[in-house]
Amino acid sequence: MPELGVHEKLELHELLNFKTTCLTKVQTMMPMVIDPNLKTILENDVRSGTEDIQELRNLLI
Repeated sequence: MPELGVHEKLELHELLNFKTTCLTKVQTMMPMVIDPNLKTILENDVRSGTEDIQELRNLLI
């Protein structure tokens, strides 16, 4: 993989911060959710968000 430019790394950091904030919010709200369908949606969001964060981290290494 070619070296990323400074602006590309900055964009990846911004995406990583955004995804981390979203994941934190979802995880904080999950204990308050009663509806099983909504809980399933949030669990899927946590799983995909975690994968996205790991992928972004790998790109920044």
